Amino acid sequence: MLETARLVLRPLGTADIDAFVELHADERVNRFMEPFSRTEALARLAVVESQWAARGHGLLAVELKATGEFIGRAGPQYWERFGEIEIAWVLRADHWGRGYATEAARACVDWGFQNLEADYFTAMIRPANAPSRRVAERLGFAPRRADILFGHPVTVYGLDRPGRVS
Repeated sequence: MLETARLVLRPLGTADIDAFVELHADERVNRFMEPFSRTEALARLAVVESQWAARGHGLLAVELKATGEFIGRAGPQYWERFGEIEIAWVLRADHWGRGYATEAARACVDWGFQNLEADYFTAMIRPANAPSRRVAERLGFAPRRADILFGHPVTVYGLDRPGRVS
């Protein structure tokens, strides 16, 4: 579990199914990602749990420290296809514009560099997703390459481990 000034981040799992489905049911959230049916969400959350069990890290539920309200998900997720760890973030639309995504992702980056042996982290962002690009840039990520994720073009941003020469 991670804590920031305003947030609590804890391992995301199948017990979060209702909040996860609600998060991904919002068309504003899904402008740059695919929605999940309940069955797909349960399968995705099972993968998250298995990543936690196998790798010791995975996506985290993002909750407001003051109320415990689930406002999204963030965290390090390993992409076997790329051999990379992405720092991901998705928040409920009614919590956009308050700095929560940057706060959660920064905590994940800091934790990741302290606890994982990765030389760098990525953030995979669809080109039109300006808000996520701004979060990535605030965190120090820079465009690294173009790729395809779930059939959509993405810009893969990278953030090197502090002190690493790339």
